[in-house]
Amino acid sequence: MADGKTTASARRPSGQRRADAQRNIDKILDAGLRLYSSRPGVSVAEVAEAAGVGRVTLYGHFPSRTELAKALMGRAFEETEAAWQDVDTGGPAGDALERVLREQWYLMERNRNLRDNIVGDVSPQWLRARHDPILKRVEDLITRGRDEGAFRADLPLPWMVTALYSLVHAASDEISAGRLTTEEAPDILVASLRSLYRP
Repeated sequence: MADGKTTASARRPSGQRRADAQRNIDKILDAGLRLYSSRPGVSVAEVAEAAGVGRVTLYGHFPSRTELAKALMGRAFEETEAAWQDVDTGGPAGDALERVLREQWYLMERNRNLRDNIVGDVSPQWLRARHDPILKRVEDLITRGRDEGAFRADLPLPWMVTALYSLVHAASDEISAGRLTTEEAPDILVASLRSLYRP
């Protein structure tokens, strides 16, 4: 600076500044995911306060609400993909798909409020594309079930994947609307997909 003064941040070595920035990013994402998953209508100011950073700092890392929403969904999907690794997908494909739905429902339910918070900030196309790594696993299970004769083969495979994706989100919407409970949802999803996929 012209007067010879520097900010405390500028005096830190670049490596330290990067570490500080990463800590702030982690705090923002942790707080944002916790808040966005707890209830709809969360503001960016609430996320900054819960993270213990100023709004200027938050916007320095995430210049818009859309960028924050995409980062939070990215963090949520990383956790979902990691949790998938713990689900036993061996044995008959029909049983494996049911286990996936039941054991992953707690993440789907958590992501319900998250989706409600970001639905106005990202496009449906972006949201669907972000599901692709998980849906590819679902597609592999459906393909296996068709090969086993457990699932129908007269419908296009992409349509069967889309049906599951749509039913999961429909269940979330029904819970938000008060027409379905979180306890009922897994049984209803499994029964609906069994009926749809049955040969």
